[in-house]
Amino acid sequence: MGLLTRLRKEWFIIGIVLVILSAKLLPGVGVKGGPLRPEVTIAYIAVSLIFFNSGLSLKTEELRNALFHVRLHFFVQSFTLVFFPLVVWLLLQVLALTSIDQWLLKGLQTVSCMPPPVSSAVILTKAVGGNEAAAIFNSAFGSFLGIVVTPLLLLLFLGSSSSVPFTSIFSQLFMTVVVPLILGQVCRGFLRECLERRKPPFGAISSAVLLMIIYTTFCDTFSNPNIELDPTSLLLVVIIIFSIQISFMLLTFAFSTRSGSGFSPADTVAIMFCSTHKSLTLGIPMLKIVFEGYQHLSLISVPLLIYHPTQILLGSVLVPTIRSWMTSRQKTSLLLR
Repeated sequence: MGLLTRLRKEWFIIGIVLVILSAKLLPGVGVKGGPLRPEVTIAYIAVSLIFFNSGLSLKTEELRNALFHVRLHFFVQSFTLVFFPLVVWLLLQVLALTSIDQWLLKGLQTVSCMPPPVSSAVILTKAVGGNEAAAIFNSAFGSFLGIVVTPLLLLLFLGSSSSVPFTSIFSQLFMTVVVPLILGQVCRGFLRECLERRKPPFGAISSAVLLMIIYTTFCDTFSNPNIELDPTSLLLVVIIIFSIQISFMLLTFAFSTRSGSGFSPADTVAIMFCSTHKSLTLGIPMLKIVFEGYQHLSLISVPLLIYHPTQILLGSVLVPTIRSWMTSRQKTSLLLR
């Protein structure tokens, strides 16, 4: 395989490295209020483009079938909004005995309470070739469910008395997730023959948008002064976050591939990403709302700022491996029929 061919095949991984380096060198470009205006281009345009692209590329019957995959939806939502917070709470009872900054530990608890994201889980599932329709449904449904459940979980584990503007968050999600998805499906109805004949690079488009999200996320991380805290505590939190993500991905993989689970390899991919990813887009505004005026809010936010780029980076690196596994399993299933 020639060097140019290899570079073309691995362009996404190379792109990740380049955007992270760019964010480190020029963090001011992609921060909120910077020239790139991520509060508009990412929060609205990029997320809307992702779901419009998904609506345009997804066959309507696949999306319809996904709506009735109740067992998968129940597994994902109960894992991310019940099992995840409880396990982290138990873990923190042990970590509280260590010298790790207590506010960073509280931040880990807030991460566990967050709903799945409306972008990265869908894009990574699509990049692997998994059940994109199921990923879309669970990301969207989980985000809407999180508007109500996440503040309650935060109040339960950490306590606060602030009110949450459910209406404004709900309307933003509706306009950036549901409306673009429906528009994409409507456009597909008119352009179906053309799309099937030309086969546009939907996956490449979504991956390019993800690179933009990675860039702005790392810009926020590198430019945030609160990241400069106790190096030991910060390093330990990073290790804990990596360990949690890898452990939970392996756990969801084991559960969804066990005998009699009823999940296909494509379902497993969607489950792994949707169950273990957490939303920064919803998370930071919710933290600012629920803990308004909280003295240590900045420290509590640090683990979420770390978790978000970590999940994207880890998921992106694992894409080739997961894709190879899924393809081999699908081939095996066809041979056994």
